[in-house]
Amino acid sequence: MVEDRVTDGKRIAQLLSSELSGRDRGVLGDVSVVDADPDTEPAPEGTVGYAVTARGERVGTVRLYPEAATLSVEGDLLADQVADAVEGPDLAVTDDGAVRIESGAAVKRAVDALVAGLSDEQ
Repeated sequence: MVEDRVTDGKRIAQLLSSELSGRDRGVLGDVSVVDADPDTEPAPEGTVGYAVTARGERVGTVRLYPEAATLSVEGDLLADQVADAVEGPDLAVTDDGAVRIESGAAVKRAVDALVAGLSDEQ
């Protein structure tokens, strides 16, 4: 049996974008993906793929790496709330506080962590 596992940073970022912009209810109803460049390619130092807004205010930036994507959240309180909600395989908080997503399977849990932070802000 062949196991398909998405570990390409660009594809992970695309899945994350779809999860963030694909819902119109609850906290995610106020979340948008902005300034997206579909031609962005992953790089070892990270390439900005797009920004994330909530209620019209920028709350994060997604960067593409060859083997992962990261979601850096803005604002100390939001970053702390999101970091506290990060759990599970292929999902970690980096030294600089970004959420590192290393597989497509971890995308929904990354979104859940963001939602936890945004829910606490309201």
